[in-house]
Amino acid sequence: MEIKAPDLGVESAEVAEIMVKVGDSVSENDNLVLVESDKASVEVPSPTAGVIKQIHINTGDNISEGSLLFTIESASVSTNETQQTDAVVESEPSEPADEQQVAEQPSAPTAAATGGSQTHNLPDLGVESAEVAEIMVAVGDSVSKDQPLILVESDKASVEVPSPTDGVVEAILVKAGDSVSNGQAFITIAAAGKPVAQESKTTQEKSAPTQTQAEPKAAETSPSKPVATTDKLPEQVVNEKAKDVYAGPAVRKLARELGVDISTVTGTATHGRILKEDLFAFVKAVMNGAASKPQATTASADVRSGLPNLPDMSNKEIWGEIEVEDLTRLQKVSIPQLNYNTYLPQVTQFDLADITDTENLRNELKGEFKAQGIGLTILAFIVKAVAYALTEHPKFNCHLSDDNTQILIRKSVNMGIAVATDDGLIVPVIKDAQAKGIKQIAIEIGELAKKARDKKLSAKELQGASFTISSQGNLGGTAFTPLVNWPQVGILGISEASFQPRWNAASKSFEPRLMLPLSLSYDHRVINGADAAVFTRYIAKLLADPRRILL
Repeated sequence: MEIKAPDLGVESAEVAEIMVKVGDSVSENDNLVLVESDKASVEVPSPTAGVIKQIHINTGDNISEGSLLFTIESASVSTNETQQTDAVVESEPSEPADEQQVAEQPSAPTAAATGGSQTHNLPDLGVESAEVAEIMVAVGDSVSKDQPLILVESDKASVEVPSPTDGVVEAILVKAGDSVSNGQAFITIAAAGKPVAQESKTTQEKSAPTQTQAEPKAAETSPSKPVATTDKLPEQVVNEKAKDVYAGPAVRKLARELGVDISTVTGTATHGRILKEDLFAFVKAVMNGAASKPQATTASADVRSGLPNLPDMSNKEIWGEIEVEDLTRLQKVSIPQLNYNTYLPQVTQFDLADITDTENLRNELKGEFKAQGIGLTILAFIVKAVAYALTEHPKFNCHLSDDNTQILIRKSVNMGIAVATDDGLIVPVIKDAQAKGIKQIAIEIGELAKKARDKKLSAKELQGASFTISSQGNLGGTAFTPLVNWPQVGILGISEASFQPRWNAASKSFEPRLMLPLSLSYDHRVINGADAAVFTRYIAKLLADPRRILL
């Protein structure tokens, strides 16, 4: 049987880790390979039980949906004779099936009700897979409809899964650290007023044997795995320390089994991601006494982009008191992307747009839009003007080829909109902005900004941008230098508009005009200075008179 890559949520991704080898026996849903894009990591599970016969990929390969990954000999192939014998026996009259055996058959993928109890499946999480970050209820708890039950996290968003009904929690089929996907059974709830069975805990363990039984035996069944015999942390502490760590679900699970503070482990994979081998090496070092005192994690060379290590700051006479504060998960994920700017010859072009008439038009329309529940900001006009300008100047809506000999011009404008959140900057994308009116753009800006602040953006809403706008709105400042978001070649920064005196040749006098500062940063390998000046001035003209877009 051939195993091919499923829909990864992106056009292509890199093979970050192959988690099996030829000859390995795997069970259904065992993770086979970890693939990475710039924005997300996805573990691809086995669709069947069997033995790995051939691996068709290597670490570092780029794959896409439908790429051939593995050849596996299904477990059913090796048991054909047994199945044929069973078929003959089953053709004869047989005794009624054992009740316990029937009870232990896997439940259907959809929610199933039995005797007042119902097993519920996860809704659409907005991503193909996510990690269970927190279980917010316990077996025996009474819950009401829409009460949050679990919190799941992807690299860019957190989603609370609400209870679909009132009742009492009878079984929880997932646990913190598990990788889950849309439609997966995750909880059983007894109807309100129905007592929870005494064996509910046992039922829960039977429903997810790979989750609850693997941990106590992990060290025994894998003799190659070193196990720390001292300073083993409780699972709850490990989960807490692993919140902002860059590691896959399988690695997090192993950290829980070993009782390792994963936040002190140095990742050796791309972008500093932690592998199982990194955990084993850390535990071995602890057992040898080399890591008895946890050291601050040093980022990999790939993440640090060649920067030297910090000096020793333990001398308080020189450095004074120092407080250590962890970066947020979003900041950690963003660092490798930001480091790409080290390699970009970036220049910034500054200009001013007279938006007096456009602002007057916005003020005329915003009441009508507000009545429809739409917030009309100046950003909607800016997005429309820039999208139009990109169709007229397509060189700014392109990517430079890897060999630096061609540019890949995008036929549609996917506009990235930088949004400030409590955890840092995030950039959702308005797809096909060139084909949308100001009203539709205003609607999408509002929806995406709300999702960003609530951490509910899906992976696809964060991918595919061809150009970015970063608006500082009314935060202050007259101009700034935004960083080009590789592989894009341009980004437009918007600062706070202010009234400034401008000469009116017709009246031969100065008059106040509302001026909007524009800061265009661009990749100088693709864009020259003259083109940047013309493009920025063109945007300024469109913002001064939006009617030009209709021409």
